[in-house]
Amino acid sequence: MASLLLFISILLFTTTSISSAVPVRTDYEVSLLYEGWLVKNNKSYNDSLEKEKRYKIFKENLKFIDKHNAGNHTYSLALNVFADLTVEEYRTAYLRTLTPRKWKKMEYDRFVFNDTVDAAPDSIDWRDMGAINPIRNQGGCYSCWAFAVLTTVEAINQIVTGDLVSLSEQQLVDCFNKGCQASYMDDAYQYIIDNGGIDTEEDYPYNAIYSGYCDKFKQNTKVVSIDGYRMARRNNENALKLAVADQPVAAAVEGYGQHFQLYGNGIFTKYCGTKVDHAVAVIGYGNEGGKDYWIVRNSWGDGWGEFGYMKLERNIQSRSGKCGIASWPYYPIKYNNVQKKGNSLEGKAPVDKARKSSEI
Repeated sequence: MASLLLFISILLFTTTSISSAVPVRTDYEVSLLYEGWLVKNNKSYNDSLEKEKRYKIFKENLKFIDKHNAGNHTYSLALNVFADLTVEEYRTAYLRTLTPRKWKKMEYDRFVFNDTVDAAPDSIDWRDMGAINPIRNQGGCYSCWAFAVLTTVEAINQIVTGDLVSLSEQQLVDCFNKGCQASYMDDAYQYIIDNGGIDTEEDYPYNAIYSGYCDKFKQNTKVVSIDGYRMARRNNENALKLAVADQPVAAAVEGYGQHFQLYGNGIFTKYCGTKVDHAVAVIGYGNEGGKDYWIVRNSWGDGWGEFGYMKLERNIQSRSGKCGIASWPYYPIKYNNVQKKGNSLEGKAPVDKARKSSEI
């Protein structure tokens, strides 16, 4: 048994490593990969017909992965948690968020000046600062917006108070959205403000379904609050860098492609459009091998990407950024106890008082 597991591990490694030739795999090797993948991802099917159907899809995805990984790329594909889905099934099941309304007025972040951008650190990872909770999984609920928003609320609460609290996505699904459907990130922030805060994940746990009612008692348990939210200047990666240097930011991306579906590791440089269909959190940025990247926190569990994260190419020619990540960047505002509203957070650059609300 030990030797069999070692063999499967070696086969799995060849699907995530960038090599110089497309592997030639026997049917037996592929079947072993499949069985190992089922165990690793705790997958099971209702009957043998469904299992065989998924095996055929798995084989096609494996061919796609092997062909890509044989090339010279900055990222590799992998037999991740979506390896038994067609790209159409993946899109239908996991990509659904609402593009913010262009008519809505929002206050932009501070204007961007070159010297201010240059003053930002070359890299930052808010995981290293103790501001990010472990990766979670939205499951079969269209609730990526809730996970993206609460990642940023949890982070700013930790930055201001020192306490990292895991907050309730289920409360947003039940009490704000009243269903497992697409929603607006800005409205989720507004709900937290209007409600006076939000409960913890421990008290109001996530179950990936709409329970059909809002638990009013738990809704009134307001553990963490925010004082407002703002949008970093749209379609400007420098503005996004400034915002992320201060705190994690919620953003929308287009995850439509099969490369995004089967992403394994490395800096994602594949072309993708700007028709955003998924919400994520940008929790840092850096440079690797001379290429800039964003650190993106997803909500598909640790079986996707780099244990739930993606390095997404940064500083590209498109104003909206790779996959549209600079199109709709939001972040929450929280003041500490000694500040008055209208002032910046301690250690942050002051807001330009001459800035006006702008239509987006």
